[in-house]
Amino acid sequence: MLTALYVPANRPDRFAKAVAAGSDLVVFDLEDAVPVDDKADARGWAVAWIAANATGAVEVRVNAPGTPWIEDDLAAVAAVPRIRVRVPKVESAAEVHAVLEQVPSAKITALIESPLGLEKAFEIASADPRVVAVALGEADLAGSLGVDGSAGLAWARSRLVTASRAAGLGAPMMSVYPHVNDADGLRRTSLEGRALGFVGRTAIHPRQLATIVECFTPTAVQVAEAEALLAAVEKAGVTEGGVIVLPDGRMVDPAMVGRAREVSTLMREIEARSG
Repeated sequence: MLTALYVPANRPDRFAKAVAAGSDLVVFDLEDAVPVDDKADARGWAVAWIAANATGAVEVRVNAPGTPWIEDDLAAVAAVPRIRVRVPKVESAAEVHAVLEQVPSAKITALIESPLGLEKAFEIASADPRVVAVALGEADLAGSLGVDGSAGLAWARSRLVTASRAAGLGAPMMSVYPHVNDADGLRRTSLEGRALGFVGRTAIHPRQLATIVECFTPTAVQVAEAEALLAAVEKAGVTEGGVIVLPDGRMVDPAMVGRAREVSTLMREIEARSG
């Protein structure tokens, strides 16, 4: 999964367009994008539309634990079988468990947006098998930490990647880039995230999707090298371990094989998505 696209839940006129934009996941947002007076209507519109129309991957970002709207949000999404729920401002495994008690069939994306949440990132990521992803809410986190830009967030981003990998969730997706008209900034920061271990990114506008896919797609050289390495390892008969020396003199160990498999698998998924 390389892309996720937010759509405000108080804009039902945009629901179909968001789903048709081609993102791997569409996130119906009941939280930040929705004014307080619109929360109830937005909840009803989103859940009704998803129940009647959604055939691809969709997720609902509910309001944060402790807010006046979270209980009604969870009661509404519980009526949708196998729903994905994006929970903002998570600070403990207990908050994850509380959501799952009310929506047992849900798959959870936990958003980490505070220093305390960041300190407990692994605890949150490993709270339950139904937690399928963790992600940063970078605007809130940067404000809480008093940092600016990519340099200020680099440690937090690396911490999240480590926690996600340690919990067995694989590479996480990056947080949104809020400047819709700044394609160069989106590309630059996406490549920075890719170097830190992220795979894919959440978008706030369909025009950002193509750039995100471009930035997180392995290059032709990377794919060729991965396929060549895997072929050489298979030929040598050590696919389950051991160290071999390739014809070009490189020593190959299981960690290198694992990375090559990730690149190969990601490329196949991208090709299937575009086909």
